[in-house]
Parts: sequence; structure tokens; C-alpha cells
Amino acid sequence: MDLKRMDLNLLVAFDALMTDRSVTKAAERLNIGQSAMSSTLGRLRKLLGDPILVREGRTMVSTPLSESLVEPVRDALSRIELLFQHRGFDPATDQRTFSIIATDRTTLTFLHPLINGLHREAPNVRLQITPPSTDYATRLQRGEADVMIIPREVFAEHRRFPHAVLYQDRFVCAVDAANTEVGESITLEQFSTLPYLATDAPGAPSLAELQLDFLGVARNTHVTAGFGLANWLIRDGALITLIHERLARVIDFDNSLRLLDPPIELQPITEILVWTPRSDRDPGNRWLRDRLLQLAADQP
Repeated sequence: MDLKRMDLNLLVAFDALMTDRSVTKAAERLNIGQSAMSSTLGRLRKLLGDPILVREGRTMVSTPLSESLVEPVRDALSRIELLFQHRGFDPATDQRTFSIIATDRTTLTFLHPLINGLHREAPNVRLQITPPSTDYATRLQRGEADVMIIPREVFAEHRRFPHAVLYQDRFVCAVDAANTEVGESITLEQFSTLPYLATDAPGAPSLAELQLDFLGVARNTHVTAGFGLANWLIRDGALITLIHERLARVIDFDNSLRLLDPPIELQPITEILVWTPRSDRDPGNRWLRDRLLQLAADQP
């Protein structure tokens, strides 16, 4: 292959095609027409002597050769980007959109101060925050996100990635402030017999519920819902629940909750910041990571 005659834009197109596994979506990602992307796919097939993507039913499936080229091509593109970012990153003037994988809870309790101050500190920087669906690790590896904030206890493979600890958050027991069934503390018997609001994460029980199951703690579960609904569902009623302390402090804007130590010892969650080796030296990514680490250090 004569590299002098090769169009490096084909690498960008290849990366888009392998990310989306769709000519239409890849064209939308690169802001070009579908016919132009189809033509580019034809050029890639001729260049590599491989179909790259083949149709199986209603989906496009990658070939073994194209799959083997995904990481090398993405690594090459990242290195090319770094060549043009040697001057560093100036948040006061540079334009960039950063993608962050984080839960709504993390956005509300941790990222909110960064969001509020961004227009002053980095007026041309935009944030795109998306929840951690089941493919969060793959999305990070593919370069679809710059960083990810996630509990270390959830992400078993975090050691394969560069990462740093941001903060810990403990679980507290929350009841309505006017709940006469509970005083300034709660016993294990009360916890097991009073009507209970079980909390869940997207598609799975929360870490609090998993710990209670592991410890064999009985609950009189009346409702199962997300953390963000706790303030509204236990208000003016007899329900009790376990909730992250940071979230409880944020959502209890009218002092309608009473926060108590749980009657059993529960391990806190440890939120970590995760990125990829190829973005480790990227000045913009480094600025974002440093800003998040400083934000964690500044928060009580």
C-alpha cells in the first residue's frame, strides 16, 4: 500500500463506520450524505480487499479483519489529533465539546458546580453528559466519551483503565421529617418492619440493596424506585429508605427529610474518574480531569 496516495480521511470514515455499524448513522456522525458515505465504504473495501461490513438480516456485522483494525485505527487517529494539540489547551479561548458518562445522581450532586461556572471559566467549552448504559466500558474504549464517572464497586474492570478516586459517599436512612414511627435513630427491627422504599439503578438493584441482601437484612418493601424519587415518595408518609448522603442533602431543599445512620454498617461507594490510555496525554482531556479532581477536593 502506497501511503503517499492514501487519503487519511478514510481512517476517520472507517472509525465512524465501525462505531455505528451503519452507513446512515456514520454519515450523520460525519455530516456528509449517505451516498458519499456509501462511496467511501466502497473505497475502503477496495483499499483493504475486505467487505468490512456485511449485512445479516437488518443489521450490519463487521468482518474479522475490520474488527482487528478498530483499535489500531483509533489509536492512530488519537495520535494524529495529539500532533495538532501540542500547543496545549486554553479553557478561556479554545472550543471543544467534552462527553462525560455519568448518572443523573452524579450530575446533580457532583458536576453541578462545574456546570454553573463553566460559562465563566471556559465559555467555549460544552459538556455532553450521558448515562452509563450497559455498554459504558465499550463506549469509553471507542472514544465516544472523554471520561466516565462511576462507582468503583460497579466497574469491576476499572484496573484496565487509567483512573483516579474522586470521593466517597455513604448511605443514610431517610424518613419523612414528621414520621412519628422513628425518632432520632432507627433500630434494626424498625428498619425491617416499617414500610420500605427499595432503590434501584438503571436495570439493576442499587448497591445499597445488594449490601442488604448480602447481610441478610429483611425489608418490608412496599415500593421500588430510583434514588431521585425518594424525596417525593417518602414525603408525608411512613416509608423509609436508604439513599446516598450527597443526594439526600441536595434533594432535601425544604428540610422535609430526617437523615439517620443505618442500623447496620454499610460500605460507602467510591466514585472514580476513568479515561483511556490514548487520551491520557491529550491537553484538553487532562484539563477536564484536573478540573474534576479539583472539584472533588473542594467539595466537603
